[in-house]
Amino acid sequence: MRTVIHFDMDAFFASVEQLDNPDLRGKPVLVGARSRRGVVAAASYEARPSGVRSAMSMIEALRRCPEAVVVPPRRSRYVELSRTVFGVFRRYTPLVEGLSVDEAFLDVTGSRSLFGDGPEIAAAIKKDIRDATGLTGSAGVAPSKFVAKIASDLDKPDGLTVVREGEVADFLAPLPLERMWRVGPKARVRLRAAGLRTIGDLARLDSHTIEQLLGSWGPVARELARGHDDRPVVVGSPPKSLGTESTFEHDLTTRDALLKPILRQSMEVADRLVDKGLWARVITLKIKYGDHRIRTRQMRLPRSVSDTDAIFEAASDLLGRFDDLQSGVRLTGVSASAFSDEPGEELFPDAERERRERLAATTQALRERFGTTGLTRASLLPD
Repeated sequence: MRTVIHFDMDAFFASVEQLDNPDLRGKPVLVGARSRRGVVAAASYEARPSGVRSAMSMIEALRRCPEAVVVPPRRSRYVELSRTVFGVFRRYTPLVEGLSVDEAFLDVTGSRSLFGDGPEIAAAIKKDIRDATGLTGSAGVAPSKFVAKIASDLDKPDGLTVVREGEVADFLAPLPLERMWRVGPKARVRLRAAGLRTIGDLARLDSHTIEQLLGSWGPVARELARGHDDRPVVVGSPPKSLGTESTFEHDLTTRDALLKPILRQSMEVADRLVDKGLWARVITLKIKYGDHRIRTRQMRLPRSVSDTDAIFEAASDLLGRFDDLQSGVRLTGVSASAFSDEPGEELFPDAERERRERLAATTQALRERFGTTGLTRASLLPD
């Protein structure tokens, strides 16, 4: 029998802030920008009884929890602790599929002869992470990824939920549809209108009905609801894209005003490419207008790149393909995709490109060590 652990750190960003600043412990903490258009990146468990959650607007979060302390995110610190956490995972199995900096699937089937059964391994991982970082995480142990992920969320924080092979159907059946993977708000409305309330209700549907309700994904959803999930834990699967975006305090209305945040985003994307040892062939620029219209433009480059200048040059060109900027832009985003793990070949050596890539690697390392405010481009300094 296969044994999969889904491990999820508890309110990771907020917990790191409370770890590093004892004055924040026991208080409601929101990680994000305290601005008119800021978004909550993480909320501590003290803030959650007020209904605050990640991805909520900061204004709404503070309306619900006015006593919350807002702290800006510190990416380099979160990455540092994430590496420690993933190092613990790999002590127990090489089969680790990272989903984010604070979440992963582990296939420990082959590790049981060394470390004990799934619950014993999960408990040992929890202890090792607490000893190494001072942080807690919650684990779900089950025969499949789908069930393990649901289980890890049922007893937070610092929980451990075990679902054994013969218990899967009984475990899933009474859970509400909100626990079902990939069933969003619109799909839930359709399902509830059809009289469905639980995962067990979904599991009992016939093929025709479920395809009517959920389209081509319906049969897959029914199999998951029945506990049938043979998806493997995928090790080292490269991301399909890397990107970052920013919402502005006030709408920007000129190309010159937009170029500064686009440069900053290009720099962040370059940092992430260097950190992962990737080069990208496709650059995408996203814009959200003041009236919430979203538009994207994409460019395929003649060769793969990983440096700020090349990414920014492509994004700047893409900006020229948008119209109606003067009506106001509330958000821009830069992303890279079509990855390779080596630079594109060229007929003739490009010394300038090699210099830019060395510079990108050096500045990324410095920012990881000293923080994003320690080294930046002159054009990004305040006027």
